[in-house]
Amino acid sequence: MEKLAYGMLAGIAATVGMTAAMHRMHARLPAPERYPLPPREIVGRIGGRPAGAGTAMLAHFGYGALTGGLFALQGRRSVPAGALYGAGVWAASYFGWVPLARTLEPADRHPMRRNALMIAAHVLWGGLLAAGLREIEAGRRGGFRRPPGRALADSPTGDPRSIR
Repeated sequence: MEKLAYGMLAGIAATVGMTAAMHRMHARLPAPERYPLPPREIVGRIGGRPAGAGTAMLAHFGYGALTGGLFALQGRRSVPAGALYGAGVWAASYFGWVPLARTLEPADRHPMRRNALMIAAHVLWGGLLAAGLREIEAGRRGGFRRPPGRALADSPTGDPRSIR
């Protein structure tokens, strides 16, 4: 359960960087290709009406958390493995469940530049996910654990609750 939670936290953090990259790359697309990004389109179609930006953002971060948790359960932690996982999430989504759920056409029916934007964003997300997960786990093994041999009363602040 702990691995899943750490992966979900890393997935949320990675989604921040992914979202920033998507926003910047989207602004550089030619005007005809600047229609809403997939998270907003998907949420709108699932809900049966246009989705607001806030709802789309919550769904986007929720999916980042879910897929981040699944990555953590696999046990891989390298940035290249994360980047490859991100590309796999893109492919499984935009050639898999998204068209099967009839929320969007498969990726090969979208403009090449939009696909490049989404692939780059997912590869970035995966690399950030792996790096973030490694840092979260390092913190757990390092500064967030009670040093061996220290009693609870040995807290530098005098508060035994500060050592756990």
